[in-house]
Amino acid sequence: MSNYKISKYQKDNAKLLNVKIKPSTNPSKKIDVFRDKIKIASIGDINYDDFSTIKHKYGYWVAHERRRLYNIRHEKDSKIVNSNGYWAKNIIW
Repeated sequence: MSNYKISKYQKDNAKLLNVKIKPSTNPSKKIDVFRDKIKIASIGDINYDDFSTIKHKYGYWVAHERRRLYNIRHEKDSKIVNSNGYWAKNIIW
């Protein structure tokens, strides 16, 4: 199980999307996403920062810029509803 700490920002995003999130059971991922108690995705590579961790380390404006660049890099996969990229963009970024 991952020792990644889920932030309030991520919990709030998951709630808006009507899903539950927990630390991932996959050691290389941060978060598992569940709908109706069924795991639908494992998101966030444990080796990379995300919006919450960047914001905590460097501040909001750096995190905002990194989110903008993430969205450019992952534009195609984040538009596919229920894909891992979709959940990553909408929960951790």
